[in-house]
Amino acid sequence: MSLQASNTRLFDFIFYQLENFPKKDALAGKVDGKWQKYSTQEVIDIANSLSDGLLKLGIKPGDKVAIISNNRPEWVITDLAILQIGAINVPIYPTISEEDYRFIFNDSEVKLAFVSDAELFAKVKGLREKVQSLEGIYTFDEVDDASHWKTVLEDQPDVEAIQKLRAEVKPSDLATLIYTSGTTGTPKGVMLAHQNVASNTIASKERLPVDSHAKGVSFLPLCHIYERMIIYLYTYTGVSLYFAESMETIGDDIRDVKPNVFTAVPRLLEKVFDKIMAKGADLTGIKRSLFFWAVGLGEKYQPYGQNGPWYELKLKIARKLIFSKWQEALGGNVQAVASGSAALNPRLARIFNAAGIPVLEGYGLTETSPVVSVNQLENNGLRIGTTGRPIADVHVKIADDGEILVKGPNVMMGYYKRPDLTDAVIDTDGWFHTGDIGELVDGQFLRITDRKKEIFKTSGGKYIAPQLMENKFKESRFIEQIMVIGENRKHPAALIVPAYEFLEEWCKRKEISYNSRAEMLKNPKVIERYAEEVQEKNEGFGKWEQIKKFELLEEEFSIENKEITPTLKLKRKVILDRYKDLIEQIYAG
Repeated sequence: MSLQASNTRLFDFIFYQLENFPKKDALAGKVDGKWQKYSTQEVIDIANSLSDGLLKLGIKPGDKVAIISNNRPEWVITDLAILQIGAINVPIYPTISEEDYRFIFNDSEVKLAFVSDAELFAKVKGLREKVQSLEGIYTFDEVDDASHWKTVLEDQPDVEAIQKLRAEVKPSDLATLIYTSGTTGTPKGVMLAHQNVASNTIASKERLPVDSHAKGVSFLPLCHIYERMIIYLYTYTGVSLYFAESMETIGDDIRDVKPNVFTAVPRLLEKVFDKIMAKGADLTGIKRSLFFWAVGLGEKYQPYGQNGPWYELKLKIARKLIFSKWQEALGGNVQAVASGSAALNPRLARIFNAAGIPVLEGYGLTETSPVVSVNQLENNGLRIGTTGRPIADVHVKIADDGEILVKGPNVMMGYYKRPDLTDAVIDTDGWFHTGDIGELVDGQFLRITDRKKEIFKTSGGKYIAPQLMENKFKESRFIEQIMVIGENRKHPAALIVPAYEFLEEWCKRKEISYNSRAEMLKNPKVIERYAEEVQEKNEGFGKWEQIKKFELLEEEFSIENKEITPTLKLKRKVILDRYKDLIEQIYAG
């Protein structure tokens, strides 16, 4: 039997691991500062106990069970327990609004919810009177007045009954409902079948340069299909999976585990890079000169020795003297960092790859389970500035208007209870219309240029691709977030959220005193410095594209204020509405 034929449902992967490379540390999570490890067999045994408990609570195939939690072994075990009895996992972001919680619970008719801690328990408990379908809430942490998840576990599970239910689950059955708020409107439930995500897992294995001896660290939210598919991929490949304790401990956890692979989003890589650069700036003399010589070398990096033997010799020296310390900071064993969820700055990709830390950018959407394309080191498959070649069995074509269309076994079943929205994005030939604009470089490497709905025209009729510009401006250490505006206006402008940590440190160096953020942002020297930064970044764009005016914002764009999605994409309409008076002031002159 082929691998594909035997791994068509998401719970098949753990049994494949048990048969081919059983692990002592299939999963590991921190408890009181120490790693608690679960073997492959233990994961299966606990999942069976939980499956039996769910059945005794009345959960039947097709019922919805929600998980709202940080990353931890219990998440994976609960997912397995839900799926193998034919129930449906509804993972939900912990940080969304109560209004969105209520909508998702009612729309999907969630019967049970598993939450991580006291704060989330209080949030979900408040929904009980507003969600008729909700019958129980269980917590992974010990929480007062809450039912602990272990109370659901059955000591003597009926494994035969579970096996029977498992056998009845078809690859085409709905496995998970993932609600995506997108940048506008009410959350939409993306229906992903077992075979959607399983096919994506198997096809992505070719791009993962590690085997069953590797370790991975997980910290991106498991409620997002990006990290979740990676978890199935680790299970399928036999990678031991360690969950970082929190976002604050990532650095320590990575140095402790010494992973071979992990996933990241560009913003995290930008912050890592900024910290490295700040340390470099503190150096003096020859050490400082060597540091910035190495970074300058990295900025010119091309893979596969394309820069010639003299460059490669200098790079070898830079790796030994400077970049080896960067590698040590990430545990010293990293063979791949998969970057997704947003566009990666090509300069950053060059420097990290030059440093011997292979950062491999990919592209995908919740609706495509998620991977469409991803770079790889092998097969001449790394092309910086692109998201790599499409993975096996996933087909990509560019529509006449530049929109990226995708077809393959990874394309979703549709939006839950919304055939109208489904028909709007999947055409009669089965092509999914992504809403992203892009091109195929050399006919095979996918490059994303912008969101179709976000490209706008100035009053002079010139097209502006804001995302492309924003990614360039965010290269600045002074800029945390930026939104380019100017639809139907005479020129583009920008709302800029400063990188406050760096700006405060800069003000200290320049002996600029202030009593509040507002006072700091009004300081002429600060405004002048940002004007220089904007002008420098403007130089790569045509005159009609260049930012003519900008305003510095005191407050970051946040999920809580509904200004960004949980995957950190700007909700432009919300931001435009919130700052409409400020925007009018920008253009009044």
